[in-house]
Amino acid sequence: MKLTSNELEMMEVLWKEGRPLSRTEIIKLSPEDKSWKDSSIHILLNSLLKKEAIREAGFIKTGKSYGRTFEPTESGEEYFAKLAAETVRKTSIPMFFSALFQDESMTEETLQEMEKLIEEKKRELE
Repeated sequence: MKLTSNELEMMEVLWKEGRPLSRTEIIKLSPEDKSWKDSSIHILLNSLLKKEAIREAGFIKTGKSYGRTFEPTESGEEYFAKLAAETVRKTSIPMFFSALFQDESMTEETLQEMEKLIEEKKRELE
């Protein structure tokens, strides 16, 4: 499943909150500088439902009527792990890591965390 940048922004709100949200809550909790307009929330939600990135979680009373709530079908970590795995399958693991290491946001702390993960995987494979 490949998400557009607008869909990804909406998913980040759902992942961050960690609970089902209504349309109104998604709009309210989204950053002010989001790239999508409030009026397009229906289109984005329908697209995410079609891609099975979210599901209906229930209903909530909003004023005199009821509105649907939505939740992600997988965590952000699961989504990005699948995306990274797909990228690695299309290239190679060394090329993938080479691209990561060239990113300006790479810190000493991140490298240490990656080293720990690599050491854990080595022990697992022994």
